[in-house]
Amino acid sequence: QSQENAITKRLASWAAILAVPTAVAGIYGMNFKNMPELEMHYGYYVVLAFIVTACLTLFWRFKRNGWL
Repeated sequence: QSQENAITKRLASWAAILAVPTAVAGIYGMNFKNMPELEMHYGYYVVLAFIVTACLTLFWRFKRNGWL
């Protein structure tokens, strides 16, 4: 029972980490015209930095809590 819980926590952690870039890519894949980031010179890099930061933060927190 305990090993099943550990596996479930690990799978849920990785699913949450992978959900961040999936959600951002889904929003940008809709091709809106009125997105302020599209007019910024470094908007693409800002979004990439956000994705990396969010994923690393989630990874760090899950690792710290013993889920990974």
